Amino acid sequence: MFNTNRKSSLLPLLLLLFCGGFSSVAQSQVSSFEEIRPKLNSPLSRFGLGNPVDQFYAAQSGMGGLESTYQDAFHLNIQNPAALASLQSTSFEVGGFGRSSNLSDANSSVNTSQGNMRYLALGFPLRNPISLNLARQQNIWNGGMAFSLAPTSNVGYDLEINDDDPEFGSTSNTLKGTGGGYRFTWSTAFRYKSFSTGLNLNYNFGKITNSRVVTFNDIEEALASEFVEDVAIKGFSFGYGLQYVYNFKDLDKDGEMRPNGKRIILGLNGNLGREIGTDASVLFRRFSPNDQVAVQDTLQSETMKSGTLTLPSSYSVGIAYEKVNKLYVGVEYGSRSNSEYINSTSPETLLDANRIAFGIQYIPNANSYSKFAQRIRYRAGLRLEGDGRSVDGVQARRNAITVGAGLPFRLPRQQISFVDVALEFGKFGVPNILDENYIQFTLGFSLNDNSWFFKRKLN
Repeated sequence: MFNTNRKSSLLPLLLLLFCGGFSSVAQSQVSSFEEIRPKLNSPLSRFGLGNPVDQFYAAQSGMGGLESTYQDAFHLNIQNPAALASLQSTSFEVGGFGRSSNLSDANSSVNTSQGNMRYLALGFPLRNPISLNLARQQNIWNGGMAFSLAPTSNVGYDLEINDDDPEFGSTSNTLKGTGGGYRFTWSTAFRYKSFSTGLNLNYNFGKITNSRVVTFNDIEEALASEFVEDVAIKGFSFGYGLQYVYNFKDLDKDGEMRPNGKRIILGLNGNLGREIGTDASVLFRRFSPNDQVAVQDTLQSETMKSGTLTLPSSYSVGIAYEKVNKLYVGVEYGSRSNSEYINSTSPETLLDANRIAFGIQYIPNANSYSKFAQRIRYRAGLRLEGDGRSVDGVQARRNAITVGAGLPFRLPRQQISFVDVALEFGKFGVPNILDENYIQFTLGFSLNDNSWFFKRKLN
């Protein structure tokens, strides 16, 4: 069915990924489309805004991508901003990923690899727990805030489709695409007793370039046709989150009911459908593919063609049981209304999609002094989800199992931080038509410091 023109590449260093990955977003012009090389090779990324990029971070990646109920004192959960109200320290998080996959159809297969930055975020509580303890104040209410930057979609394919036409003989269709979407998010949350609510204000931006070149292999002097379309997106959207925690209690020695560390967490989060703007540029030309005929004819050229794009709404709802610093088990259901997607520049139809995720985290002994392995957070999960794109009426899907670990370490001032790693083994694509078997490695750093906003008092 297709042959790939892309050569495999090794995963660069994390720093180079950050510098090269996010800085390239600001480039709006390229000298020649042929010079662009995709970061991945996925034919399905030609549809919609490309392949969606998971928005959860490395800790959640190891637990099947749970987002609605996940809350942690030392990790951020931007997907459900309500979780920010549970932060106990300032947290700086950065993460990247590497992916190796095998893409196959009925006739051929190809191996690809890719890697890039996943996210960059800074979050902090609005009340410092140390200051509250010094002032002998109860932490009845709290708030949190965060700023984050992450890619939301990737477009990357470099394919050649060969066909035999009864009239023109052998023809070749070369399809190329690069780019993707990004999101800068300001998040805030407020908690009163056991109930938390949060808001995400997202600025979406990015650029996608698609190209198609048709050549006639059996006619030497035949001109090739090329169609290139650039679409830039920009605009604001909103997300929301809710969490409720029910704490189990026991009688203490004074006869009062106190939380015993066991609790149930209920969560709801999602994104509102929103119309944003697009600017498109279109080029349609004929040219000599082998330079034997010095002819180039531009049939259509348009720049800064304004349009609109409707982002679909989505939601996730879940429930989790947690024994603090010991066990966390959660399950959630989510839905994305992709049928709401409308792109005035490139009209196409997407399908609604659902997801189910399950995750577990276990800590043998969080307070162990001598055994590091006892303090590690061991994680595992499962995710089953649909995709909005389809081929021949068959909807794309992704099924995966995940494992991960959170490795704790202490900074010079005894601030606990984490190196989070996750492995995802999955299958993505259109069943029995276009399948991708992949292994994805995610590496994240969560650096914490609760001395920020520390109120020092002198007697």
